[in-house]
Amino acid sequence: MTCDPRVLRRPLLVGLIPAVWTVVLGLWGLSRQNSVWRDEAATWQVARRSTGDIVRMLEHVDVVHSLYYLCMHGLFAGFGPSTTVLRLPSVLAVAAAAACVALIGHRLAGAYVGLGAGLALGLLPAVQFYLQEGRPYALVAAGSAVSTLLLVNALRGRARKWTWAAYACAVLVCGWLNWLALLILPAHLITLLWSRAPRGVRVRWAVAAGTATAGVLPLALFSLDQSGQVSWVPPLTWHMMIGPAILLAIGGLGGLLGRRTGTGTGTAPGTGMGTAERTGAAGRTDRTGRADRTDLAGPPDLANRAGRPGPAGTVEPPGPVTGSPSVAAVGLPLLAVPQLGLIGLSLVKPLFVDRYILFSLLGLALLIGALIGRAVDEVARRSRPAARCVLPVLVAVALVALLPQSLAKRSPASRVDDVLAAAERTRQLKHDGDGVLFIPAARRDTWLVTPDAFTGTRDIALAETPEESGTLKGVEASPARVRAAMLAQRRILLVTDATGVARPTRGRRDRTKAEVLATHFTLVSDERIRGRRVAVYERLAPAGGG
Repeated sequence: MTCDPRVLRRPLLVGLIPAVWTVVLGLWGLSRQNSVWRDEAATWQVARRSTGDIVRMLEHVDVVHSLYYLCMHGLFAGFGPSTTVLRLPSVLAVAAAAACVALIGHRLAGAYVGLGAGLALGLLPAVQFYLQEGRPYALVAAGSAVSTLLLVNALRGRARKWTWAAYACAVLVCGWLNWLALLILPAHLITLLWSRAPRGVRVRWAVAAGTATAGVLPLALFSLDQSGQVSWVPPLTWHMMIGPAILLAIGGLGGLLGRRTGTGTGTAPGTGMGTAERTGAAGRTDRTGRADRTDLAGPPDLANRAGRPGPAGTVEPPGPVTGSPSVAAVGLPLLAVPQLGLIGLSLVKPLFVDRYILFSLLGLALLIGALIGRAVDEVARRSRPAARCVLPVLVAVALVALLPQSLAKRSPASRVDDVLAAAERTRQLKHDGDGVLFIPAARRDTWLVTPDAFTGTRDIALAETPEESGTLKGVEASPARVRAAMLAQRRILLVTDATGVARPTRGRRDRTKAEVLATHFTLVSDERIRGRRVAVYERLAPAGGG
């Protein structure tokens, strides 16, 4: 299998191939054996509420995901709740991001760099994890990829009247999906400065970026009142820096080697091969002295720049395209700035969670594409036919090497728990009239996602439903009322976290639940199912009774 030169000459195919590849990776094991974990359960149960109930909830919690919840509500209303509807938007979003990354690489450094970057994106382990996740992070990555592609087009002199408006809209949508996506703006600013963009381009970018920021600012300010939602994020530690350091090292290597070969400098955008092959291809001339461009893979308007006839029949090396940034100038800031920016924010308020800046991996994919371009260059110096095999071979090797991780990320064990498995076990263990308790109250998502599994039972601690209270988990009664309700039950089903997942019980209400169960009930069944625990308790007979 080799890369057909005819494919490399069609930018549309250069973008389409990684998109299809990513969709295939996304559809592979999409249901994860019909499992849904706690983060996805939040999406599921909120999306099933009415629009009014969602808006009421956003006043108290999760406003940062408001746009995403409303979009998923529309999809659930139209197609019904299922793991496919829950995750397919993420699959399509990453596919769109892969297509954009491929087009960026192609326009900056050639088809091999573009194809390599687009195919690499879907194989990155972190991307594979969120490729099949019912949360907004993949959608943020897609919007970030679109905005970066629009920026590159503008830097290459291909901006249209609508380009900057589209750029502002893309950044605005990303910000409304998660306002930390605004970290892409300083990354783009560095790209502008690195590329020595003309003043007019810098001014238009500033207007578009300012407009998008102004549109996101109200959301960001309102969400500060809900900052308690991220109280679980641990403070920044040195060992948390290992991952970003590795990513930056790989990215720096990609940028350095890309620059050394010319694939990372933007000196020959549109060409399909590296320096050696371009020279060899251009060296074949027809009787008029014009270079035969059969093997040039770029668009027609740029291919003719790659091999102009020079003095005495020689071929001049390809020259730079005015204003065209390098792969390094686009990829390194896109990778590094969000990582370093989130680290800086975490010094003030713990926020360092890799999924918040998943879009930074777009930069890593571009720089991996530069590495692949370097490999193609090196092989092309020895054998042009062999050079066409480099990309398929590298992708195949990466796919095999990452297969254990790919399989692991598609199993239920890849997530901390499984809401649907716990609900199904509850369905099997329940008796009509049983009371149900959740410790902590957030484990009520088991009931909220699959209410039919709890038919015939009663949530004995609940005072106000999530819809009534405008919350994710509802409002529970006072500890005294919970205690009285428990003592009135003959049999109680407990849904909680399994050992190793559970955190120490802190709230007075949860301590009351545990104390009453230990003192007045006996454990008759205790099962651990994929990170959750479903236990059955029966009331002890009164002392001296019977």
